[in-house]
Amino acid sequence: METRAHPYWPRSLTLPGYVAGARPGWQCAGAVGVAAAALLWAGWALGGGGAKGGASRSPARRLVLGWFLVCSGIHGVLEGYFSLRHRELPADTGLLADVWKEYAKADSRYMTSDDFTVAMETVTAWAWGPLSFLTFLALLRRHPARYVLQLIVSLGQLYGDVLYFATEALEGWTHSDPRPLYFWGYFVGLNGLWVLVPGALLLDACYQLCAAQRSLDRPRHKAH
Repeated sequence: METRAHPYWPRSLTLPGYVAGARPGWQCAGAVGVAAAALLWAGWALGGGGAKGGASRSPARRLVLGWFLVCSGIHGVLEGYFSLRHRELPADTGLLADVWKEYAKADSRYMTSDDFTVAMETVTAWAWGPLSFLTFLALLRRHPARYVLQLIVSLGQLYGDVLYFATEALEGWTHSDPRPLYFWGYFVGLNGLWVLVPGALLLDACYQLCAAQRSLDRPRHKAH
């Protein structure tokens, strides 16, 4: 099969059958940004009223709703596509393929069906994607299990992202274009969100669950 020139690192990487994306990078990044912004706004709007307890939510709680809606879309659609189509991705066409070809400038493992990347994204797509949406619904309806779900999803996201950074670090950061946009913007910046935000939400869930347990334990202490 013919091997064509590509923009990925390391420069010695061979990608048989590679077809360049049809869209410029700014269009790919813009499409993802617009979709994420729309989901974030939808979560914010739905959290502001009409749902059980919606009027009393703080801006931070409304942003959390938007966050989990964004996660459900990115995990389920974008990473779900990669999970199913990773072997065909170098030669694939279409918007989602072009998005991955643009991101792969920051991490070429996505173009080579790297075992860890495929395994991580498959778990992310088919576990954290649906569970993110379930967490969104639980938070929206103030379900008693909402903070349990928030803890589970956030811990899973944080663990996966730490492993993602760690495996690349062990390989010497060799799969990213060293230009700031790709390494610092895409690789570090975008993925860093899934360290910082789940880390904060994990602490929040622990605080809420501990507070609930203290409240449950208090009458028992008085009774004795």
